Amino acid sequence: CARNSTLHRLTRRLLRNYSKGVRPVRNWAQATTVYLDLFVHAVLDVDSQNQKLTTSIWLQQSWKDEFLTWNSSLHDGIREVSLLLSSIWSPDITINELVDVSKSLDIPYVYVNASGMVRNQKPMQVVSACQLELYAFPFDTQTCSLTFSTILHTVEDVDLAAHAADNKQIFLADGEWELLSVPSRYQVLSTHSGRYAEAQFHIVIRRRPLLYVISLLIPSIFLMAVDLGSFYLPPTCGTRITFKGSMLVGYTVFKVNMLAELPGAALGTPLIGVFFTVCMALLVLSLSLSILLVKCLHPGKVHAWQRLTSHCCRGESGAPLPGEAAVQGEEGRWEGMSTQKAAMEEILAQLLLISSRLRALDRDSRQEADWLRLSYKLDALLFQVYAGVVAIYAITLGALWVTWSSQQQEG
Repeated sequence: CARNSTLHRLTRRLLRNYSKGVRPVRNWAQATTVYLDLFVHAVLDVDSQNQKLTTSIWLQQSWKDEFLTWNSSLHDGIREVSLLLSSIWSPDITINELVDVSKSLDIPYVYVNASGMVRNQKPMQVVSACQLELYAFPFDTQTCSLTFSTILHTVEDVDLAAHAADNKQIFLADGEWELLSVPSRYQVLSTHSGRYAEAQFHIVIRRRPLLYVISLLIPSIFLMAVDLGSFYLPPTCGTRITFKGSMLVGYTVFKVNMLAELPGAALGTPLIGVFFTVCMALLVLSLSLSILLVKCLHPGKVHAWQRLTSHCCRGESGAPLPGEAAVQGEEGRWEGMSTQKAAMEEILAQLLLISSRLRALDRDSRQEADWLRLSYKLDALLFQVYAGVVAIYAITLGALWVTWSSQQQEG
């Protein structure tokens, strides 16, 4: 009871003539240094589309209040008391990257020791802006900053000192992200209104890629490998067009499902998305080449030789056939000489027409052969480019996996 009475008297004495609107220093030329300790408990969400990071942190602020000191030997050995935060002076510290109202547990009390050191602890759920680099997804490592600074006080009045403890022991590492480190940095920002102290904490996190490797990367490699096998079908084969069309539908379905898994960002495109789009473009080029060849080499249902025979049999002027002319010549001998002459002229004309048609067909055949050779060369080129893209894709993913594994072992 006596100790409680002493504690009450000490609390009333400390706050009797206390002015919380005045910075707690006896010498105004001396700055108040606020010590910041940051503990990261968990990464709750990484919104890559809106470039936001949601973290659960524990912030501890410490500063010296020269008006809240006492001699513990004169107060029953009391070395620390708890006071209402609203009843004493506190620094106006905010987070510069804050993009949403932070959710924090309201702790109304602070601890003050006999030397005047005030300790204020605040658990917070912070939604901050973060520039995410998603090129190496899902083997990416992100660095997001939390910058603490005062709103009104310059560095001559309130100075900051940053310190990051060992966060790995308290970090909840059961989610998608793992914490690598939380380095801190001190800097002074100079503006036209004065110089302001800033304490910056860099939260370095790394994604666990195993889920994305199983659900995205391995199926994509299988799909590309099957598509590569379709190049062994002849370019003029109708079966190849059917197979390529089915592959295009498979690519489209897989890409739609992949968009639900891939992070969307305006500042960068994941490497897997770039490779997948390139392979899809090569598939469309190969399919277009096959369709064009089938259209050029098979223009209609009637064969060219059939068209030639029909044309030769019909004739251009509607004259009777040579055999019929000969029969008519036998029926009328007196008119046979003139009829035979006309028949020979008609036969000669038909032979010249057949010769010109044969030359045209030979020219068309040579052109078709030239186009076919060109198509095979283009198809071989597309196959080499496609195989090179798939090889680069697989090698890049393998290198990223090896790098991630080595970092995992070092961590």
